[in-house]
Amino acid sequence: MCGIAGFYGFENKKLIKQFSKDLSHRGPDGEGIFSNEKVSLLNRRLAIIDLKTGDQPIYNEDKNIVTVYNGEIYNYKQLRKELEGNGHRFKTLSDSEVIVHAYEEWGDSCFDRFNGMFAVALFDKEKERLILARDHFGIKPLYFSILPNKSLIFASEIKPLLNSRLVKTRPNDKVIYRYLKYRVHDDTPETFFENIYRLMPGQYLSLRGTNLKNGYFSNLEEDLKELSLKSNVSNLKKEQVGEFKLALEEAIKLRLISDVPVGTCLSGGLDSSTVVSVVNKLQKNRTDEAKSVGAVQNTFSAVFPKSANDEEHYIDELINILKEAGGQIKSFKVHPLPEDFFSEIEDFIRTQEEPTISTGPYAQFAVMREASKHVKVLLDGQGADEMMAGYLPYYFIFLKQLRKEKKNWTLFKEMFSSLDVVLKFSLLKLKLPFGRFRPDSIFNKKFFNKYSGNGFRVVKDNLKFRLIQDVFYNSLPSLLRYEDKNSMRFSIEGRVPFLDINLIKLIFSLPDEAIIKSGWNKKILRDSVKDLLPPLIHKRRNKIGFTTPEEEWFMRMKNKIYSVFLSPSFATRSYFNQAQVLKGFQKFIEGKTTDTLLFWRVLNVELWLREFFPNLDQSMQSIKSIKSTTLEKPAEIKVGEKTYTRNLIKTEVFQKGDDYVRKISDYVLSSKIYGTRSKWFVVVSEKIIAISQGRSYFIWDIKTGLWAKLLSKYVTRTPYGIGLGSPWTMQLAIQEVGLPKIFIASLLSAITKPFGLKGIFYKVAGESARSIDGPTEYSLYPSNVSAKLGPENPQKVTEVIAEYLHDNLALSAEKLFSGVIVIDANDIGQNILGNSTDIPDETIAQIFKDNPMGQGSEQTPITIVTM
Repeated sequence: MCGIAGFYGFENKKLIKQFSKDLSHRGPDGEGIFSNEKVSLLNRRLAIIDLKTGDQPIYNEDKNIVTVYNGEIYNYKQLRKELEGNGHRFKTLSDSEVIVHAYEEWGDSCFDRFNGMFAVALFDKEKERLILARDHFGIKPLYFSILPNKSLIFASEIKPLLNSRLVKTRPNDKVIYRYLKYRVHDDTPETFFENIYRLMPGQYLSLRGTNLKNGYFSNLEEDLKELSLKSNVSNLKKEQVGEFKLALEEAIKLRLISDVPVGTCLSGGLDSSTVVSVVNKLQKNRTDEAKSVGAVQNTFSAVFPKSANDEEHYIDELINILKEAGGQIKSFKVHPLPEDFFSEIEDFIRTQEEPTISTGPYAQFAVMREASKHVKVLLDGQGADEMMAGYLPYYFIFLKQLRKEKKNWTLFKEMFSSLDVVLKFSLLKLKLPFGRFRPDSIFNKKFFNKYSGNGFRVVKDNLKFRLIQDVFYNSLPSLLRYEDKNSMRFSIEGRVPFLDINLIKLIFSLPDEAIIKSGWNKKILRDSVKDLLPPLIHKRRNKIGFTTPEEEWFMRMKNKIYSVFLSPSFATRSYFNQAQVLKGFQKFIEGKTTDTLLFWRVLNVELWLREFFPNLDQSMQSIKSIKSTTLEKPAEIKVGEKTYTRNLIKTEVFQKGDDYVRKISDYVLSSKIYGTRSKWFVVVSEKIIAISQGRSYFIWDIKTGLWAKLLSKYVTRTPYGIGLGSPWTMQLAIQEVGLPKIFIASLLSAITKPFGLKGIFYKVAGESARSIDGPTEYSLYPSNVSAKLGPENPQKVTEVIAEYLHDNLALSAEKLFSGVIVIDANDIGQNILGNSTDIPDETIAQIFKDNPMGQGSEQTPITIVTM
């Protein structure tokens, strides 16, 4: 396992060294470089096999062919034997040397002979030809970019290409659209970065001079389709189950070949439990392959105690059963937390390089970190779900296939046998319209319309054809990307035994009932390992895997997520309708939608843009630049004989802990609206004072009591959602002035109401209760999901701000400055909470009777009034 990189068409020794630095985590055990005026090849080595002589680059006998590669070729011993029989001479024991001799012998077709995982860069000196190739399944990544002068650069990761500064790139909007709308990615050569591409599974690319060719060295996809068409001529036979069992064991044996310690991932599911159990069997039988595991097999798991998707009891059941039977196993468990995830999210996003389908890969990220302390190679159960229908939707595809084939009796039996699965999935589908927030609604319409022609189609009525599609395009490629990035982040080689060419060909040559029969998916796998696994596992029907309890995590991270959706950068993205995103996320918090996958994709795109394109959004300005460009058009109003001009100032959102005195003053001072010819004063919305003082509370953080719920029912609610007509605001009132006072105020209000007396409640409850404000649907976050106490000591606030301004104003403007006012204004009334001017409160109320500052998304909480 390594990291490779290089370029063709130019020489640049400094750049190849930069590539080496960028990929050092993939290969901390050594560096190897081949370079001439035509090509440069880099290898960063993670030493796994032939530790002493396996360094790269590696050459053939006459050094006319040179290669660097990332991965493992598991059948290299057989290939070496064949090549030696044909006269080739080897200098090392490594699998790397097989590549150059295989190319000498078989040319480009050599890659199809390799059973393993690989990304290869090979240079043929005589032909001056560079060849890049990626394994049949795409287990190992390889990215490239064609430069304007027809030269090429490539690497195991995207970051070296970006850091080269040779690639002109920007976000790939088409890929982003398909990711946001359909949840698909990694299914085409295009990446999230324009002008950076990936080699697809089984694909090669060659470059000679400026002559670029690409194609597929493998026909595996077509071979599997052909096998599947011939496979249903008979029923599954007992000896075929035995054949599968031997093939699976052989695939695991091959992936245990290592000169460094090997461990196993264990999620508690059928696939990873199978790998652990087979390794345990090989250990007990003292096979040569199991020596790499050592005396004790180390397993690594992510667990989420008390969460709905926790699999710890499955893990413990397997470990205990194997130990009772004499197995030597040590279980390591990590406990990922949402707080850890958010603190490491930049590292995680930088590691993945492109957005992920969910937060689930973070669980794997945490597992790999722990594993790196104990082993250098890790086996995983990846791929079995796509090969043997591990997900719920596959049942429906199979049923549709049976209906299309008019196999009615089989259809009836399968429907009856899988009734629990069918009902579970049907209930989930029924729930989705009520629990999902439509992706289309959160898109910027212009963006949506531009890319709406980019559809996504899947096979819906042929089980094996759909599995093939998911293996090579829809599902597995992204999972393999997560695995590679997470493992290599911590210098671990991840191996996937199920993704074996011989094994997958065998599966697709068998009847469909090897995959689904009598309501059981992965039927042949279950039958082959039932003597190795406890019934709790080999009869499991629910699929979880290395994932996170995302809904729980999002509730715990809601404030941080909201702050991202609220940010200035997010507001200016061309992809989203910010108001709809905030509205949708509020519905999630209220329990009206459960589609965390959608909100994660939105969040992930924003954080990915910040990480990889920090200078893309020119609207990320300093406060000063915002102040100087966002002043609203002045509005005049006449009160009595005087005319007042109200100059609205647009601001950033104020947050808890802000130095509001300085922040408000800075906005005023930088506005340059005030002059030397007329008197002026400043009016500030009470909301930003209360928020800054920490007197604004998210409604989900307010624990409403019985009295709050009861008394709020008798408060007259306005169309504007103001007052104590909600349990949240009533609870704050009770906490602020005490239940007895609120109760008496409510009682007197009820008694006097029939006599036409109004305002008794607030006269008794006091100004503190009157200034409490509730959430309004049309307000900007956080006001739309918050209840607020009035600002603390508003009169003192006006005096302090006025004093600060007096100290910082030019003499001519300072002489005409009248002071500061804190106002609680809405469309039905004005309440002057603090006033350090000599202007009567009644006049101020008249000046602001039309509520020019607004209370929705205007973001204009400061007004400079000139007279």
